[in-house]
Amino acid sequence: MSTILVTGANKGLGHETARQLLAAGHTVYVGARDGARGQAAAAELGARFVQIDVTDDASVTAAAKTVAAEGGLDVLVNNAGIEPRAADGGFLPAGDVTGDSMRAVFEANVFGQVRMLHAFLPLLQASPAPAVVNVSSGLALTRELADPESFTHFYPGVEYPASKAAVNMLTVQYAKAFPGIRINAVDPGYTATDLNHNAGTQTVAEGAAVIVRMAQVGPDGPTGGFFEAAGPVDW
Repeated sequence: MSTILVTGANKGLGHETARQLLAAGHTVYVGARDGARGQAAAAELGARFVQIDVTDDASVTAAAKTVAAEGGLDVLVNNAGIEPRAADGGFLPAGDVTGDSMRAVFEANVFGQVRMLHAFLPLLQASPAPAVVNVSSGLALTRELADPESFTHFYPGVEYPASKAAVNMLTVQYAKAFPGIRINAVDPGYTATDLNHNAGTQTVAEGAAVIVRMAQVGPDGPTGGFFEAAGPVDW
């Protein structure tokens, strides 16, 4: 069994991912920015807790030291992320996007994953079966957003799909750089969570399934790929 850290695990997909991995017999860290919420989620699940804000270097470094001191890490699930919304809860119009608004999303969704990978690579490299799961989105697929016949063509947001496209590129390049680690991106699908005001068409249990599956790939499993519930997705 593996020791697995899931970021953003106090609710939503991260929480359900942690629950399913615990049920499969793994040791799981619930990573959360909010200490009280994270500790409550960990206690509810029977998981370990580590405080971590993926937008803060010091927080990520401290979390890596904590996990190292407690025995190390086999699998990192980069789940923490944000999707910006306008004041009325709708999507931020493209005309209202600024450098600052784009930077805030990339800080969590992209730079946060880079921080995590940089800090935890030594622990992963010491594992006999290391893996990384980068939670991406079907909205990362430019060809789908550009296609009027695609389900996702309607999506008007700019920052979120741009950030997830960057996550896909990170996945490919890190997988090439570290062939000994299984590094993959996943699309959980349109899942009802707080991130989208529970507007998704599937449950968190359904959405988490592909994350859980890719978190359990063995040393001979795929790497450098993009996966959804039905299987591999063309970039």
